[in-house]
Order: sequence, then structure tokens, then C-alpha cells
Amino acid sequence: MTRRVHEVMTRNPVTVERLTSLAEAARVMRDADIGDVLVVEEGRLRGILTDRDLVVRGLAEDRDPAETTVQAICSTEPLTVGPDDHVDEAVDLMRRHALRRLPVQTGSGELVGIVTLGDLEVERDPGSPLASIAAAAAAEEAARGR
Repeated sequence: MTRRVHEVMTRNPVTVERLTSLAEAARVMRDADIGDVLVVEEGRLRGILTDRDLVVRGLAEDRDPAETTVQAICSTEPLTVGPDDHVDEAVDLMRRHALRRLPVQTGSGELVGIVTLGDLEVERDPGSPLASIAAAAAAEEAARGR
């Protein structure tokens, strides 16, 4: 039986408002020990910001992290999947668009999770190196009470 996205996704994704500074977004990522945050406006998904975005689109372009907002450099209109979509659909979407993560939204637009390459690798091959890394990170996160 094919699994659904909600069975493998990370629930309660970390979000920041679109007018959050790059410096604050970086602190949020550091404190949550994650490499991305979802950018929202009034609770609606507006983009995704990765640690790579901070470096390549922010620091490397000499933007002031205290003055530049995440909306200035985040990827806008990210592709999403639904919680009841098949995992195979998420894998196909990630493969076709060379993505490492997909926000998960309900049909009404409620942001309910994020599915990552690590989540999918744990599903596909629990013994793979990527799955081991993802499982260790999840265990560490659980130990910290997240």
C-alpha cells in the first residue's frame, strides 16, 4: 500500500513572517537547528527561505542582514503537496524540479508540514546513509522536546 505524505512529513513547520529580517530568520533556523523556514503572510504560505538563500542571495550580495527582509530573497510561490497525496507524487515532484523540500498544505491552504529528502529517504530505504542521518537528527530533536 502506498503511503501518504502526512505519514512521513515533519509536522508544525517553522515559519517566519515575510517582513522578518534575514538576521532574525537566521537566528530562528539556528535555534530550531534547521536549514529552512517557510515564509508566511497572515498565516498563508508566501515562500521558502533556506540557509543557502541567506548566503548566496543575502550575504554574497552584500545585503545588510539586519535591514533586509526575507521577502527580498526567499523563493516565492513554492510548489506544495497535500497531506493526503501519495509519497510517490512528492518524490516525483521533487525529482522533476530538483527540490529538497516541499511545504505541505491542505486544500484550504492551511500549512500543516514540510516533507524533505531526508523524510522520503527514511520511507524509501531506512538503512541508507541519508536515512541514518535523518533518523539521528529526528531523535536528537525529540530528545530536546521539539
